[in-house]
Amino acid sequence: MPIASNSAAIAAPVPQIRLYLEELKATRDLEFAHYDDLHRWSVTDLEGFWRSIWDYDRIESRTPFSAMLGADTMPGARWCEGAEVSYARHVFRHAAAADSAGQPAIVAVNERGEQRTLGWAELRRQSASLALELRRRGVGQGDRVAAYLPNIAEAVVGLLACASLGAIWSLCSPDMGTNAVLDRLRQTEPKALIAVDGVFYAGKAMDRSACVAEICAALPCIEALFVIESGFGAGAVSGAVAFEAAIARDDAEVAGFEPEWLPFDHPLWILYSSGTTGLPKAIVHGHGGVLLATAAGRLHFDLGPSYESNNFGDRFHWFSATGWVMWNIQVGGLLSGTTICLFDGSPSGTKADPDWTRLWRFAAESGVTWFGAGAAFFTSCRKAGLDVAGLDGLHRVRALGSTGSPLPPDVQRWGSAQFAAIGRPDIWWCNVSGGTEIAAAFMAGNPELPDTPGRLQCRHLGAAIEAWDDQGRPVIGEVGELVCTRPFPSMPLYFWGDEDGGRYRESYFAEWPGIWRHGDWLTIGNDGSCTISGRSDATINRHGLRMGTAEIYAAVERLPEIADTMIIDVEGEDGDSTLIMFVVPAEGRAIDPAMEQAIASAIRSSLSPRFIPDHLIEAPGIPHTLSGKKQELPIKRLFAGWPVTKVISADATATPEVLPWYIDRAQRWNGAGDRM
Repeated sequence: MPIASNSAAIAAPVPQIRLYLEELKATRDLEFAHYDDLHRWSVTDLEGFWRSIWDYDRIESRTPFSAMLGADTMPGARWCEGAEVSYARHVFRHAAAADSAGQPAIVAVNERGEQRTLGWAELRRQSASLALELRRRGVGQGDRVAAYLPNIAEAVVGLLACASLGAIWSLCSPDMGTNAVLDRLRQTEPKALIAVDGVFYAGKAMDRSACVAEICAALPCIEALFVIESGFGAGAVSGAVAFEAAIARDDAEVAGFEPEWLPFDHPLWILYSSGTTGLPKAIVHGHGGVLLATAAGRLHFDLGPSYESNNFGDRFHWFSATGWVMWNIQVGGLLSGTTICLFDGSPSGTKADPDWTRLWRFAAESGVTWFGAGAAFFTSCRKAGLDVAGLDGLHRVRALGSTGSPLPPDVQRWGSAQFAAIGRPDIWWCNVSGGTEIAAAFMAGNPELPDTPGRLQCRHLGAAIEAWDDQGRPVIGEVGELVCTRPFPSMPLYFWGDEDGGRYRESYFAEWPGIWRHGDWLTIGNDGSCTISGRSDATINRHGLRMGTAEIYAAVERLPEIADTMIIDVEGEDGDSTLIMFVVPAEGRAIDPAMEQAIASAIRSSLSPRFIPDHLIEAPGIPHTLSGKKQELPIKRLFAGWPVTKVISADATATPEVLPWYIDRAQRWNGAGDRM
């Protein structure tokens, strides 16, 4: 049911980080005058800090651990040796209290407006029923279970069922084509597959039954197939069991089912890198590491049990496709006892009838109090001229979150002004940055710190983050490589199939052995706030002056005549480089001298004339990954002459229809000398 729209905004809860500080004082006699002091302690006394997080979150273990951190090395840190934990048990410990208070576990809505509400006891029953069916079919500890599902409640049920058994969850979005799915699942060889036979997105029904059949045919390792009938599939998939039947059991065995206790570092799920170059990395995270990192993260996200008076009725939403780590982060809200709100569908309507109010209306009708999305979503809302303040029912929203790419300062100020107009001048922005690699954030928000438009308020507790120059020296107020100098509990256990750990070490520790190099440009301000300037290997270096691509986009994409852009720096054999900007003009516009002048003026005034492009090329669209990031590196490598097959996969691209145009332009660039 829609939430009443004429009531006052809900009062903000006492921040979780304040409650944590009070517990530190009461139980450890520790006090910190400033956040920087708290962060410094958290990364110098790793044993003490992470033990305090374990205690604050009341993490349960059937057995004691010998030490919080047994080996302070990277890679190879050993956390909580001897402990036995369970992601699923940690979720379901909230069931009785939440149901008693009438607070649901999941509110799920699709773009057709159909809503489902799942209580905690019902979520537990469905997960137990599916777990028992998986066990009956031979799935047990260490077996992989793959899913091909959109952002629906059944995906959460599947994850919790696997976590209950010690099976390893592996989720792919049905946005992906068959080849992209197989690039991932051939590596991990799942024993079971849970799939949907069709999806509805941007006003279109799409049959996925043929894709499911192709995936199963190419993976003889799959012994059990469960299919969710969507109503959009063309026909039954051979050998499939109805998912509805698998979760339908409600008997004594289901009622008595308890998730298994597992070693702290037992694998929980496999996440995949974007797959823009070569095979995606299959990144394995463990139950315990995710529990610890999420427990610390809820201090930054300010999430607590929705059934307690301090957070009563809190509802957490982060718009995400299932192929993005933010899906896992959103589901992690259940670990805090927080109601999560899932949206399945397009956030912007259809191409013929764009509607950027859709997610906001969902938030209002579902009672969302914590609203997160990719930075590109907020930017698009502003560019579309959306009047958020004119929408009814958003008074309950107390926090806004962004990630995926840097949020431009003017977009954040626009959003704050929109919410101030509906009586929320205190709206809090929690901008976060981390990644698939850690299933958590390295930099995040803090509701007790000052607003920092376009920046991240602080470094994450327990994350020893620094910005390093070329000589490996930490710098403040200057752009440097984002590094983590001490272990973080949710760093990957390993990459699947990387038997000797060589690919893992090469990915993060090749530059500075024993130091995690994340691959982003970072500036840490004197106030402790952080700015991400884009990927360090996609950075523009013009005669010794370095600039992250995000800063260039922030300068030019506010121009009303521009819909989207992408910039690459193509090195030449003479050691010089050519700066190319691909421009998608706004509807009815084209690149002309006036637009060229506007772009040059914006870059000159905001950044430096060094970053004015050598070439502006009008493009039919910008290639993005499935998580919304611009595919700068693959396109840069195309223009540098790399073979297409080693650079980019259409199945891992959200806009594959534009790739032939870029491939053609790159071939002309490298062949006939076409430089325009």
